[in-house]
Amino acid sequence: MRENSSDTMPPGNDDVSNATSSNPHRNNDESHHTLESSKGATNHTDFLAPPWLFKHNDLNSTLEITKRIDDTFLRNKLNYIHFMDRELLVLLRHPKYDELLTVNAKPCPCTDGEVTCQLLVDRSSLTYLTKYTFLHLIINDGQSLILIPITMARIKEDRIFFQLPQKGYSVGQRQVKRYPCEKIDVELVQRGLMIKGELLDYSPKGFCVRIRHVPSGGFDWSTGSDALTMVHLRRDQTNFFSGLCQCLRQQDGTLFTDVVLAPAKNQGNYPERERFKKGTKNVSLKPVIIFDHPFIGKRIQLDVSDISTSGFSVCEKANERVLIEGMIIPDLAIEFAGSVRIKCSAQIIGRNEEDEGIVRSDFVILDMGINSYSQLSHILVNTADSHAYISKEVDMDALWEFFFEAGFIYPNKYRVLQQKRDRFKETWSKLYQQDLEVAKHVTYQKNGRIYGHISMLRAYARTWMIHHHASRKSKSGLAGFIVLKQMMDYLNDMHRLPSANMDFVMSYFRPENKFPNSVFGGFGRTFGNSRACSLDLFTYLPYISPNCKAIVPDGWTLTLSSSFDLWELNRFYSNYSGGLLMDAMGIGQADPYEGSLEKVYGRLGFLRKWTAYSLKHEAELNAILIVDQSDVGVNLSELLNSIKIVVINFDDLGWDILSTAISQLAHHFDTEKVPVLCYPFEYVDSRAIPFEKQYYAWVLNVCYGNDFMEYMYKKYRLNHN
Repeated sequence: MRENSSDTMPPGNDDVSNATSSNPHRNNDESHHTLESSKGATNHTDFLAPPWLFKHNDLNSTLEITKRIDDTFLRNKLNYIHFMDRELLVLLRHPKYDELLTVNAKPCPCTDGEVTCQLLVDRSSLTYLTKYTFLHLIINDGQSLILIPITMARIKEDRIFFQLPQKGYSVGQRQVKRYPCEKIDVELVQRGLMIKGELLDYSPKGFCVRIRHVPSGGFDWSTGSDALTMVHLRRDQTNFFSGLCQCLRQQDGTLFTDVVLAPAKNQGNYPERERFKKGTKNVSLKPVIIFDHPFIGKRIQLDVSDISTSGFSVCEKANERVLIEGMIIPDLAIEFAGSVRIKCSAQIIGRNEEDEGIVRSDFVILDMGINSYSQLSHILVNTADSHAYISKEVDMDALWEFFFEAGFIYPNKYRVLQQKRDRFKETWSKLYQQDLEVAKHVTYQKNGRIYGHISMLRAYARTWMIHHHASRKSKSGLAGFIVLKQMMDYLNDMHRLPSANMDFVMSYFRPENKFPNSVFGGFGRTFGNSRACSLDLFTYLPYISPNCKAIVPDGWTLTLSSSFDLWELNRFYSNYSGGLLMDAMGIGQADPYEGSLEKVYGRLGFLRKWTAYSLKHEAELNAILIVDQSDVGVNLSELLNSIKIVVINFDDLGWDILSTAISQLAHHFDTEKVPVLCYPFEYVDSRAIPFEKQYYAWVLNVCYGNDFMEYMYKKYRLNHN
């Protein structure tokens, strides 16, 4: 039983004009305490709060112009409220003061003309209520009020009995339905001041917030004010909405203030808008999205009109919509044909009114698991080209046949790997038969025959490495290019996902390989910003390990690198190259990054780690040797299972001393030959050290992924679709 403060508004057509009117589903205990305090009562057990004063004294005069509802509909509506264990209001009039009051009640099952309602009041209040005339039952469905005229037949204990009339009335049809809310915390910030409140109800046009205390003069919610309020809506520290809002109405009560707010039109651009790209409408498996609405707790299912790997759009009828721009949905499922379900978190970043009373809302995907992202990518890519496959299980016999026939595994390379071919097969079976979060691949196939392939690994804590790009000769000759484009498209949206752990993409390629040198090298040279994309030339030495008991000469030391040594390495590289390689490898970064990567690989049954050693002469740093370890065959050229050397002091470091240092670290590998990558090339050249080949280490800062894609599209005249 609650007193109606001055915030109760008459029914109207404006959706938010009723945002502070009575809510029949809300708990009454708090209202009792509020009234007692306002009356100055000292004995809470003896004081009886009156029912909720109701200010709609002109209600009866509006009934003749409202929609009429027959008794069959009323009976079904009452039974539905009983089935859902919900409440309604009973409207009464005091015969002496001509005041209208409301009492919360629950209907009992209605099978014939008689209706029974249980009054939700203290038993001692029943005598007080007998002085009143019972006028109407009020059902608030969030979009309109249903009034049922009643004449009380009798009252027994806490129940009233009356005959159901032949008609009721639908009053105050809103443009959009309003929903009661519970347990949503609100933070309001204006002019540097912050106050807290609770969310009473919500609609896509606005919401009502109850505030216990408003600092005097701190907030400007006056009529006509253009002051904006930053609003944060949360539950259990999970953020559902943050945005600028405008006050539509403020109603002050004795101990609280109710404020009706609506999202401001001048929100500014969401950074996520740049992430959203309009997707295809012709997906063979029509998707829907399913989620629990953060504010109203209702299960929502909406058809998806178009979708991409960055986001999707849905359409709602204007008078049935439940979405609001800026709302965050932390747990949303994209479902295809009722069988494939992909989970993600998403945010609404735009709403547009379409023709015929339809509103389109654009969602951006905030995050999803890497395997879920691969699944979504495959569905969309395969819809556009049925021969393209992203991270799907591969026939290993077909894959090995492809690598040999395409010439990717050429005789000299096979001579190196053939001694451990069984381990190669075992490693690759795990990579291609399981959906691993650290390894992804793209293939182009026809009838099970592979024509193009490219893959990537999470090589370092925040870096993924593209490798094993190959294609088989065909009439079109485009398979290799198609898989590269698909991989770069895949990466261009994947890097925006926090769970992807991706700040950089890297690749190694030989200068004489025209295609990667044109694509990767061409962009690096054309873009001309080494902090966006860098190229560093390494010398590849298949080092044959000598006696591991060899020691460096007196005055020289080989020890684990200190943080100062790694800082000096970064300083040298920054001045010599100015590129991204040290950042990409995580050199000098905090240990948890690399440790976490080692744990991830270990959980999947793989080895992946690196350790840095410092070669010094009389305490002066001459070189850093990085022991980069992984399972044999993860990379066919063993670029992730090698020793990488950065020479800092060209003049003092002789090859004999460096060679001895390499031999001391060779015991970390169980191969006859330890691959060695030496940087800079000028050191090898100046010492006339024999080498087998060279590799460019290409690194791209993923913030410039769009620039790289535009370069590809322009250079090779590609269609964005």
